[in-house]
Amino acid sequence: MSEIYFDNGATTRALPQVREIMDEVLEKEYGNPSSMHMKGFDAEKYVNHAKKIIAKSLKVDPKEIYFTSGGTEANNLALIGTAFANKRERKHIITSCIEHASVYNPLSFLEDEGFEVTYLPVDEHGIVDLEALKKALRKDTLMVSIMCVNNEIGAIEPVEEIGKIVKSFDSKILFHTDCIQAYGKLNCYPKKWKADMISVSGHKIHGPKGIGFIYIKNGTKIKPIIWGGNQQKGMRSGTENVPGIAGLGKAAELIYENHEEKIAHIREIKEHFIKRVMEEIPDVKDNSGDAPHVASISFLGVRSEVLLHALEEREIYVSAGSACSSNKPEVSGTLKGIGLTKEYYESTLRFSFSIFNTVEEADICVEALKELLPMLRRFTRR
Repeated sequence: MSEIYFDNGATTRALPQVREIMDEVLEKEYGNPSSMHMKGFDAEKYVNHAKKIIAKSLKVDPKEIYFTSGGTEANNLALIGTAFANKRERKHIITSCIEHASVYNPLSFLEDEGFEVTYLPVDEHGIVDLEALKKALRKDTLMVSIMCVNNEIGAIEPVEEIGKIVKSFDSKILFHTDCIQAYGKLNCYPKKWKADMISVSGHKIHGPKGIGFIYIKNGTKIKPIIWGGNQQKGMRSGTENVPGIAGLGKAAELIYENHEEKIAHIREIKEHFIKRVMEEIPDVKDNSGDAPHVASISFLGVRSEVLLHALEEREIYVSAGSACSSNKPEVSGTLKGIGLTKEYYESTLRFSFSIFNTVEEADICVEALKELLPMLRRFTRR
C-alpha cells in the first residue's frame, strides 16, 4: 500500500507548477529584487506578480500585501506590531480561547508587556460567543483577533458578523483574523469582513514552506517587528525570498482555479470518512466543524498518540491536534474550549484532507481503524 497522507492541516504537498517556478527563479532569476540592475528588476517582477495574484484573490490593493516567513510571523506582526504602535492610546485586546499558538503566545508576551487580553469562550462547536464579544468591547479596546477557521476541529467563525460588531462599536478598533486554515478553502474577503489584517501561510495551500503573507489595510497604524534594509516599504525588512514568493503566488493562483469543484471533492472525502467512522466504529465522537478539509474524531479507550503511531506503521499519516503542538504533551485549548472531558480530548485525532486525496484512501483508513482499535482498546484497558 502506498502512503496515505491525511495531515494536510499541518502542511501540504507542493504542486508541480509551484516547484517549476521556484526552480526557474533559483536557476535563472536569482537577482536581489533591491538591486538597481536588470537582474534585480527581473527578480522584482516575480514579487510584484505574486502580489497581484494574491490581491486579486482577496479583492484588495496589491500595495496592501506584505510577504513574511510564514503564518507565524504574519500573526506576530499583526499582534505585536499594532500593539506597540498604539500602546499609548489603548492596551486592551480581545481574542478567543481556541486560537493557534502563533496568536496565543504573542498575546501572552503582550500581557507581560502590560496589555490586557480578554479570552472569549466558544460553544460546543467551537464558535465564538458573540454576546460575550459585545460585552467585552471597551473604550480602550485596541484590537480583536479571532481566527477564521480553527486548525484542530475546522470550526468556521462568523468573521463577517464579528467585523460588523467590532466596527459598529468603534471603527478605530482593529480587527485581525488568522486565515491560515481558511485561505484556499474559503473565499477570504477582508474588506467584506471589515478586517484590517489577515494572515496566510504558503505551505497550507500546496505552496512552499517558509513563506506567507499578511494583508494590512491601507492606513492601519502598525510598527514593523523586523528591522533592517527597509524592504517592503520598511514593514518587513530582509531580502525577499523570491523563489518562495513566486511559489506562493503560483499556489494562490492555482488553488482558486475551479475552486468549487476542488472544495466539493475534499468535502466529499471528509463527509464519507466521518459517516463510515460514526456508523461502523463504536465509542467515537465527531468534533468536526464545517470547514471542508478537517475531521476531528475522538476514539474512546485509546490515547491519540498510540493510535497515531499505529496508523503510521501502516503508512497512514494523521495528527493528534495542531502540528505546532501535537509533539508536546500539552492539553489542547481547543478541545477543552469546546467542553471535551479528559477521556475525549486525550483520544482525539485530526484527519485533514486535500485535493490529492481520494475516497478510496478514506476507506482504507477506516478499515485500518476498524482493525486496530479493538486490539489497542484491549491493551489500554489492562
